[in-house]
Amino acid sequence: MEHTAEVEGIGVGVGSDGTNVPAVVLRAREEVLPIFVTADQAQTIRLGLAGEPFERPLTHDLLVDMVTEFGGAIDGVRIDDLSDGTFYAKLDAERYEDGEPVSYVFDARPSDAIALAVRVDCPILVSDEILDSAGRPPSAIDLSPDDDEF
Repeated sequence: MEHTAEVEGIGVGVGSDGTNVPAVVLRAREEVLPIFVTADQAQTIRLGLAGEPFERPLTHDLLVDMVTEFGGAIDGVRIDDLSDGTFYAKLDAERYEDGEPVSYVFDARPSDAIALAVRVDCPILVSDEILDSAGRPPSAIDLSPDDDEF
């Protein structure tokens, strides 16, 4: 079964070398799911959540503009696999050709998929299997409001 996840925020964990490592934190099924990302990826997700416009489009904003301009839409994101500590995602998109919808599925890094999802307000789905493997109780995650922690 798949569950709709909400982006709870950006958390901070400690890497093997003792440095702070950002994680995008999803909430689904009364659990949180931390997905560790780079500081740049965390920042682009944070900016997408805030809806802060830039003078020039960032990469994810540009991709959304291009997909839209070419008559497509991003319909959803699926966090669909976890292997050796690495999450995998799919991006579901659609475009009309000759009046008929054509569906597309693209392999994506979870950080990129989530950065796009927060910009187009599409669902983020996470399976029971992923939550069973990597879900944590909400009290296990400390959400950070400050960029300078990572």
